Amino acid sequence: MERKGRFSQWLRRPRSGAGGDTGTGTGAADAREDLLMAAAAAGFPLAPAAYPSGYGCSCDRIGCPTPARHPVSFAWQTQATTDPEKVARWLRSDSEANFITATGIAHDVLDVPVAAGRPALERLGEAGVEVGPVATTSADHARGQGRMLFFTATRGTPEDEDEWWPCELDCHPETMDEHPGLRWHCRGSYVLLPPARLPGDGRVAWLLGPERPLPDPLSLLESLTDACARLADEGHEHESHAWPIGR
Repeated sequence: MERKGRFSQWLRRPRSGAGGDTGTGTGAADAREDLLMAAAAAGFPLAPAAYPSGYGCSCDRIGCPTPARHPVSFAWQTQATTDPEKVARWLRSDSEANFITATGIAHDVLDVPVAAGRPALERLGEAGVEVGPVATTSADHARGQGRMLFFTATRGTPEDEDEWWPCELDCHPETMDEHPGLRWHCRGSYVLLPPARLPGDGRVAWLLGPERPLPDPLSLLESLTDACARLADEGHEHESHAWPIGR
């Protein structure tokens, strides 16, 4: 109840623009700040990320392979925070910056193609399974048909470290064959946090907001992997890169 109350409080903050302007200008900036602060209040650790510069990236890397999709700092894992004052300072420092949320701290993310995520979400609803926050990435020139991000409770760090694997292992070829198109972001990974801009007209936006309780990832995993397998059987190519692990 506390999470939901704080999220609603941020969304009720007065801002200019009819209906919570999400375009450009002061109204859009206020609405964007509200959503980022709401995510921080819900316990999502944030860190600044690059943003689009034309069809490229705001970073100084020539030919950036993940434009507008990576953290600004290599220290993003220790930098990520829910402190609203720090988030506000980052926004004042660079009002165009995207933000990532570090996974494996307060939450994990199950990342699938939109074409698999939407039918899986519908089947989960029909089965009465509660899902948590869900975000979508719209299609952009570099990434094709987009992704759907299911935020879940984190697996955390078990007492026996030998039974835990880092996020890097979930994108090895053998795991892609077993669960085509699915990426499980846990410790050592991140995703862009809505609202975020991608090169071209791409966007990352909430479908179901961060005020929702985080479900156990295993309650969603079967439906998501089945949907990804069906998509692969239909001959659709999955986006094996999903979200980057590092810069």
